[in-house]
Amino acid sequence: MSDSSTSNERRHTAVTAETMADVRYEIDRLDRILVGLLQERQSFMDAAARIKGSRSIVHDRARIEDVVTKVLAESKRQGLSPAIAEPVWRTLIDRCIAYEFEAFDALKPGLDKA
Repeated sequence: MSDSSTSNERRHTAVTAETMADVRYEIDRLDRILVGLLQERQSFMDAAARIKGSRSIVHDRARIEDVVTKVLAESKRQGLSPAIAEPVWRTLIDRCIAYEFEAFDALKPGLDKA
């Protein structure tokens, strides 16, 4: 049997979970998966910082709203509450933009820096 603190094997659904240990196992498993997905998303902030030619285009309001609109549509399709989805993604986007600024500055010191 694998270590329950590192296993990504699904054991229960929300319907089949019978104990808080079952619930906590699944939440911990999902958190590990989410961390991996967020790290992958972050890696594309590094790519964006490398590709963008100007620091001034790191923050793109139209793109932010486009992402949130798409996330809300997908959330509705999959049954995720918009009261969870929207603030989570807006915070994620905000933190990713801050990360991308740092990555841009590290890759291109002094370029477009105000």
